Amino acid sequence: MEKTRFIESTCEILKQLRECSPLVLCLTNSVVQPITANLLLAAGAAPVMLCDDKEVGELVAGGATGAFLVNLGTLSEAQAQTMRTAVEAAGARVPWVLDPVAVGALSLRTRFADELLKKKPTLIRGNASEIMALAGFGASARGPESTCGSDAAVEAARKLAAQSGAVVLVTGAVDYVTDGTEVFAFGNGNALATRVTGVGCSMGALAAACLAVAQTPLEAAVANALIMGIVGDIAAETARGSGSFAVELIDALYNLSENDVRARARIL
Repeated sequence: MEKTRFIESTCEILKQLRECSPLVLCLTNSVVQPITANLLLAAGAAPVMLCDDKEVGELVAGGATGAFLVNLGTLSEAQAQTMRTAVEAAGARVPWVLDPVAVGALSLRTRFADELLKKKPTLIRGNASEIMALAGFGASARGPESTCGSDAAVEAARKLAAQSGAVVLVTGAVDYVTDGTEVFAFGNGNALATRVTGVGCSMGALAAACLAVAQTPLEAAVANALIMGIVGDIAAETARGSGSFAVELIDALYNLSENDVRARARIL
């Protein structure tokens, strides 16, 4: 029953992305902006990349943004203030995604992520080390890379979701989604995604796009895991290495059909 429900809700989200083209504000790191924008465009969303504090506040407060991403990848004090402005302007009206890149490994971003956690993100996406550190489980990361498998973070993710009220998505060889009560596992995806800078961060942006059109944050997180995993599988079938994989990934997302979702989804 859950498998059928999630597959159909993912198909509907994919359809809505293309029909509604939600505006997604990406407060993200400078390294990944091109691939993030291109993946959002391939999905049907409309990316916006801003860095000025006043412009961000005006955009979010004006109600044009369907959802937004807060990604801590290349965090600075000035960027942190812009992110605070967006979160305050959003209030409870605009859903947003927290991507706590390298939290636990560096003190500035760890303190700031704890601050943002109190502002009630709608969805949190991270690797195992990041989710464990954010939940207070004391994991360490090697920069943005996880030092443990996603299965090690399941209990931390459940605790984090229950305490924060956010849906939590742990990414890895198996992706896990939890609302603090139930945990769901998804087995799509290819290891080549870890050899291309920005795929994980772009997944956070796609999570925001899914939030903008989904009925619930849980369905958005599941769709995010399934869509990115499936296009990773498709891209790997023709890629000759990490460079061609990046191009094939964008093409696979652009051409992804509801039939692909139904035929390829691996809900464990």
